[in-house]
Amino acid sequence: MEVRRHIDVAGIVQGVGFRPYVYRLAVERHLAGNISNTAAGVSIEVQGPSAAIEEFVAELSSHAPALARITDLKIRNLPCSGEHKFRILTSRSEEPAGALISPDVAVCADCRRELFDPGNRRFRYPFINCTNCGPRFTIVRKIPYDRPHTSMAVFPMCPECEAEYQDPLNRRFHAQPNACQVCGPHVELWDNSGEPFGEADPISEALAVLQAGQVLAIKGLGGFHLAVDATLATAVQRLRGRKGRVEKPFAIMVPNLEVAEQLCEVNAAAAQALQSVQRPIVLLPWKQPSPIADAVAPHNRCLGVFLPYTPLHYVLFAEGGFTALVMTSGNLSEEPIAIDNEEAVERLGGLADCFLVHNRDILLRCDDSVTRVIGGTLRQLRRSRGFVPVPVFLKQDLPRVLAVGAELKNSVCLIKGKHAFLSQHIGDLENAASYKFFEQAIEHLESILEIRPEIVAHDLHPDYFSTRWALRQQGAKLVGVQHHHAHIASCMAENHLDGRVIGLALDGTGFGTDGKIWGGEVLLCDYADFERAAHLQYVAMPGGAAAIREPWRMAVSYLWRHYGPEFMKLPIPFVRQVRAEKVNVLLCMMERNVNSPLTSSCGRLFDAVAALAGVRQKINYEAQAAIELEMLIAPTTRAYPFAIRAAVDGWIIDTRPCFDALIDDLSSGVPAGLISAAFHNGLVEIFLHVAKLLRERESLNRVCLSGGSFQNAYLSEQLHGKLVENGFEVFTHSEVPAGDGGLALGQALIAAHRLTLQTNSGIDIHR
Repeated sequence: MEVRRHIDVAGIVQGVGFRPYVYRLAVERHLAGNISNTAAGVSIEVQGPSAAIEEFVAELSSHAPALARITDLKIRNLPCSGEHKFRILTSRSEEPAGALISPDVAVCADCRRELFDPGNRRFRYPFINCTNCGPRFTIVRKIPYDRPHTSMAVFPMCPECEAEYQDPLNRRFHAQPNACQVCGPHVELWDNSGEPFGEADPISEALAVLQAGQVLAIKGLGGFHLAVDATLATAVQRLRGRKGRVEKPFAIMVPNLEVAEQLCEVNAAAAQALQSVQRPIVLLPWKQPSPIADAVAPHNRCLGVFLPYTPLHYVLFAEGGFTALVMTSGNLSEEPIAIDNEEAVERLGGLADCFLVHNRDILLRCDDSVTRVIGGTLRQLRRSRGFVPVPVFLKQDLPRVLAVGAELKNSVCLIKGKHAFLSQHIGDLENAASYKFFEQAIEHLESILEIRPEIVAHDLHPDYFSTRWALRQQGAKLVGVQHHHAHIASCMAENHLDGRVIGLALDGTGFGTDGKIWGGEVLLCDYADFERAAHLQYVAMPGGAAAIREPWRMAVSYLWRHYGPEFMKLPIPFVRQVRAEKVNVLLCMMERNVNSPLTSSCGRLFDAVAALAGVRQKINYEAQAAIELEMLIAPTTRAYPFAIRAAVDGWIIDTRPCFDALIDDLSSGVPAGLISAAFHNGLVEIFLHVAKLLRERESLNRVCLSGGSFQNAYLSEQLHGKLVENGFEVFTHSEVPAGDGGLALGQALIAAHRLTLQTNSGIDIHR
């Protein structure tokens, strides 16, 4: 019997070869009908024998193109028509936007083969792509994802490209960035004043710049990179000096997996991540000795490594013969990455010697993603290129919420139905350029999704720039969300959890409901509310933010807290090295409570231990002391003790026993690596103990781990393992960062559930 079906397909189904895939399915089965892009996804009408239609529908999901992701299929019956062919129709955009856009992905193997085939018309063409690869997110203005809505609209296709574009059986059918040497974008080499060199082969000239040890700015998919030969120490140091990046590690790009394995320890999960279409930076243990200059990642056992992902990258490596190139964001420290040619020359002219630019506009900046394999799973440290704008898929439809994230490592989140869309990495909002980018990212998300939020969720900290922005919004309900509650809710959301959990939220800074700075928290929470069950004991932060930049201040604070002014008589190296007059200033500040806010921060505890162990007295980038303390861990099962005592606001985790043991080790000359391990092991044991106490008291067995401290691989793996050994169900992050880059997801979920709770019960959501 002949039937006709209408099928609406939602998900990532535009710009990924889905329509030609459907066309081939239909033609192979001799089915009639049509397919078109819509603002909501893809609309299909198909007609033929019922058995063939059933087979067609089954195949839609099971063998879809690699970049496609179907999230919903809706099928209804239609009356049969007189059609005898299957056609691809012009896109429709009259419906509200609901289609999902594919992220920018690495150039595929088919295109790479053509790139290096001298007989192919795209030989060495640095913008080769097809429906399976290339730019999407950074070149699209709106959906449906069609060429007129992208930055490729200004490049009319030549007859050969047009023929590919119109042929449903060609892998470049409706590949919106499709182009070639004749009709598409091109590269130029400029000096650092923006003047073109006028060379016939700008790529070869750019290679000469790198081989001479100079700094080359390269325009890529989501912005500019600053590149130097990673094996030339003088070139790396030159880049550090110009960029103002004293010690923070640089990422390196290597030509292939084999070179990555020569330079680093690469397990199966890391190898898979390196070769994935997302091509993130992966932090890997660094093999020594190494041809890579020490200055690439000083005082660090890990290298951030990634593989080429644009055709231009592949050509540079193939013809330049480099072992590795430093590829760092094209910006001054903490500024957003540069994306426009003229903007890049203006901002980076003092950093780069030359610019390898192109004339395809980048419509939205998007940094490289950064990941790390922890516990055998790839974890996001910075979620951006390759992953954005793929949403986090939620369990249920939720109200329209915009969550504006944190102050540092900012990203924002917009909920639409069952989808939570996190923006790309925005950065630290203390920087004026980053704040402007923050506003642009919000505007872009709202525009491309065609929604206005009902609710704006923000952090409780009144001085965060994101909070100030939220408080100025008119016409939306505002919901303040406690920082660590948001961390745990973020973990719950990506693991599709409901109900109450035990949440371990460990990080550097978060504004507490008591006005103090939290960061070592054990919470009992669901989406709507939380209870603070336990926390690290409060200590002063002498100098406020200065105590974050100078860990020795936290060492003084903890010593003074536990031993009083007499701590200066302790027989430890720190006391002999620190200047008494500087200590006295801090003691006066803390005694008089002058610019010395109280904190329960796990990050500040790490700082104190690192300073006392002689690891780091001042830092040059965020969390440097904690990172270097982790890098020193030596094998031992010994664990520093902590104590628990009851208080009005939940149990207090007393750090005095830990410092007693630490002082004994310092007095005895125990190596810093063993001190680091004993400290880490002690944290694992005390938080395991608290979780067991809460399980007994509350009959809860699910534990969520979140907060920036869980980007520490040793702490995360050890605590996770111990909890599992003791029968807990443990949930962690993999889709979004455990740190503040994932905070907006938790803010959004909490605000949405509070609105639902208010609607159902009348309870005030503004808490």
